[in-house]
Amino acid sequence: MIKKREITESHILFDLMTHPDVFPFVRQKAYSAEELIFVTRQTLEAEERGELISRTITDEWGNPIGTINLFDIKDGAGFLGTWIGKPYHGKGYNQLAKEAFFQELFYELEIETIYMRIRKENIRSQKAAEKLPYVVNANETKKHIYDQLNKTGDIYNLFEISKDLYTLYLKRHHAEDIHEALEA
Repeated sequence: MIKKREITESHILFDLMTHPDVFPFVRQKAYSAEELIFVTRQTLEAEERGELISRTITDEWGNPIGTINLFDIKDGAGFLGTWIGKPYHGKGYNQLAKEAFFQELFYELEIETIYMRIRKENIRSQKAAEKLPYVVNANETKKHIYDQLNKTGDIYNLFEISKDLYTLYLKRHHAEDIHEALEA
């Protein structure tokens, strides 16, 4: 569901990124396929420097359908940024990509906290975040970060995913699976 980014995917990703339901919510915007190639090169270099982590989201056949990123990494924490092409909305790819990415971040790359800043106008993403049992609204608990995000106006809600809460979720989910298997 996710793999390391490649320059060769830029044209396909650009076509998916430019849909009007997607483009406003993409953090690393590009206005041409050539610009996306340049941005992808910069992204790969920034990842080598440890500034971000970026993966391509793929469908079940390995076709690129979006990206998932952890930006602004500092002290074991960073900000999640995800987009998926419009034809793939509502098909479960977002959740699968996040689960694979969180596994890598928390258990292979020593990330402790993932933040999500979601525009208050982006109702679709707000509802998706609120559905996840390991996501906590951090507007009050991380007020200093929330205030920094909204220094120019009331634009974002802040959500937090801690490694501990995610691990607890996985353990409970695994225990439920075992219990269901034993009952069958």
